[in-house]
Amino acid sequence: MSTPPIHETEHYVGLMSGTSLDGVDAVLAGISSAGQPRLLRSHYLPYADSLRAQLLALHAPQPDEIHLAAVTANQLARLYADAVKGLLDGIAPATVRAIGCHGQTLRHRPADSYTLQIGNAALLAELTGITVVADFRSRDIAAGGQGAPLVPAFHAQALRHPDAHRVIANIGGIANITDLPANGAVRGWDTGPGNMLLDAWIKRHRGAHYDRDGAWAAGGSVDAALLDLLAQHAYLKQAPPKSAGREQFNLDWLDTTLARLGRAIDPTDVQATLLEFTAMSLCNAVSRDCGGAQELYVCGGGAHNGVLMQRILARLPNVRVATTAALGIEPDWVEALAFAWLARQALHHKPGNLPAVTGARGERILGAIYPA
Repeated sequence: MSTPPIHETEHYVGLMSGTSLDGVDAVLAGISSAGQPRLLRSHYLPYADSLRAQLLALHAPQPDEIHLAAVTANQLARLYADAVKGLLDGIAPATVRAIGCHGQTLRHRPADSYTLQIGNAALLAELTGITVVADFRSRDIAAGGQGAPLVPAFHAQALRHPDAHRVIANIGGIANITDLPANGAVRGWDTGPGNMLLDAWIKRHRGAHYDRDGAWAAGGSVDAALLDLLAQHAYLKQAPPKSAGREQFNLDWLDTTLARLGRAIDPTDVQATLLEFTAMSLCNAVSRDCGGAQELYVCGGGAHNGVLMQRILARLPNVRVATTAALGIEPDWVEALAFAWLARQALHHKPGNLPAVTGARGERILGAIYPA
């Protein structure tokens, strides 16, 4: 993408690697003294297949997992450093105030009062010569919150409209929404699976990492009985604040659900049904809990799935549905931009969470700081 001149007050790098396990999104943001962000540059580095497999394996208990997690964290730090180098490309690191690094989630268990994102922020600071802010979720959990989603505070800063009732939907591995009424409290929560089950199912049956544009799902038919069983997941019945991950939505759960169906079903029809499940769980949350919403803007990898976008549009006929590109931010970069903004909040001693979203006891400054 073209690079506008850098003239904002401070410059931050945001790094995001999410539950889809596809790679590292990196952005350079200029953030004004009022906290308003502007995307200046973006860069993407995919995960090698071996790293993706390693990370996926670490989501479940295994022998010597502490050593394996530490070694993988170092590997991630080096990949993050490469992403920063590719992003800056001619811009002096000294001009960047800090890197906001989300890290790669291995466990997210707020019910057990912990969340774990790896990435060795200390090594990243050494490799880049730039201050790193990481571990954003733990303080919110320590304050009784879910530690997620954290992006609603950024959405409220960057994407809220003074007159229109907007909802921002981020569809990564997990889908989450931010409710932005023109007047009223900002709310947000994880609605259920995004691309996670779709990716896992096509990987098992086709060997592909994802279903490009929903093409495989488009060749199947939605199985109404399976969709009904999927919709019985206990998570969908919980009231916000709530957050989800691989702990709730995974192939083991899907296999158990398919067994409950009591008959064979074509894998293509399963993919079509999983896509409908993602659309249904997200749209039901919007219809039920974001009353009066006029606009829905989608970001994350799901924004590139044309079939999924069509199903969301069909389920929300009275809502304008588009991607965040319509608001000036390409959908691939919204989350990384959010973590650049969260790093800025930390260094300015400003809160990064919204208690109404996470359920924390109050606003908290988020993130551990590793000075350059």
